[in-house]
Amino acid sequence: MSDQLFKVTIDNITVEVAPGTSILQAARQIGGEVAPPAMCFYSKLKGSGGKCRTCLVEVSKGSEKDPRPMPKLVASCRTTVMDGMEVKNITSQRVIEARAGVVEFLLLNHPLDCPICDQAGECHLQDLGYEHGKAGTRYEFQRRTFHKVDLGDKIQLHMTRCILCYRCVFTADQLTDSREHGVLDRGDHAQIATFIEKNLDNEFIGNVIDVCPVGALTDKTFRFKNRVWFTKPVDAHRDCPTCCGEVQLWMRGDEVFRVTARKDEWGEITESSKGSTGWICNTCRFDKKHISDWTIEGPTKISRHSVISQGHYVNTVKPAETIERVMDGRKPRLFMDIHKVSEVNKPAIELSLINGPATSDTFNANKND
Repeated sequence: MSDQLFKVTIDNITVEVAPGTSILQAARQIGGEVAPPAMCFYSKLKGSGGKCRTCLVEVSKGSEKDPRPMPKLVASCRTTVMDGMEVKNITSQRVIEARAGVVEFLLLNHPLDCPICDQAGECHLQDLGYEHGKAGTRYEFQRRTFHKVDLGDKIQLHMTRCILCYRCVFTADQLTDSREHGVLDRGDHAQIATFIEKNLDNEFIGNVIDVCPVGALTDKTFRFKNRVWFTKPVDAHRDCPTCCGEVQLWMRGDEVFRVTARKDEWGEITESSKGSTGWICNTCRFDKKHISDWTIEGPTKISRHSVISQGHYVNTVKPAETIERVMDGRKPRLFMDIHKVSEVNKPAIELSLINGPATSDTFNANKND
């Protein structure tokens, strides 16, 4: 019986999966729009899922033995498949309407920070709101707000943006020796917090930034320095004694602006070449910001539907320079170096290495101007 596979049909596409597989995981084997969105489920974290309700689906047929439909929509991340089960995701009007309601609920207290949020361009809530949200909101009351909190010297918490997916709590609980933060209070007062600020100093605690689906947990070494669609992600590795050392560098020119773990098409951290989950340590994430620290493997494959894919060219041929050919071998004369003449930027500054966000003091060479 252990070799038996269950047949499940999702949006009229049939796939065979092993017993115990969730509907969401079965849908991900099909891929594309058939896979429901998930804001709290994370396959690498035990116990995750069942919090955000964005993965609701309609089970129109329970199984081959019991073909009765399930009366209510179910969370696909917590519901296992049965042999002969039939599921509707994007083909169900009930699911589409329910998902729009869930998105509206998630956005009740969420601020419109996209223009200034470092997560913009790779935010799952941003994608969810665009694909399933409504044009307006019916919420007329004052939104819940929190002060920004530093969780250690490298991580900042914007609790106002948090959707309480619990991913960071599970990450700290399962990946580190001791969990020092969690969900405090209940109801609309619930929040991610620590008993003592600035105390998240575990060697692997930086991974809470990678698992956060919104901009609630941000990298203080990258804040306000660049937009992700202006950077080029490349795969790289180093011989690290603490972690797998396989990362994704976000570069602009020769500057390394930030370092993250490698992620798959579902936004989850991939498996490393050593067979374990590709979590990375704080040293690789925060301290190794020189290109000489890494061995570059090549550009990361980016979905063409992502805003990060703009300007991300792979396997292209650089056109030959024709100016010298036209000028009989003479090189063009540089009449003016705009950077020296304008005196706007400090010539020796590297944005990726400055301590904190880029401010006017970073760009103005003469403070008296």
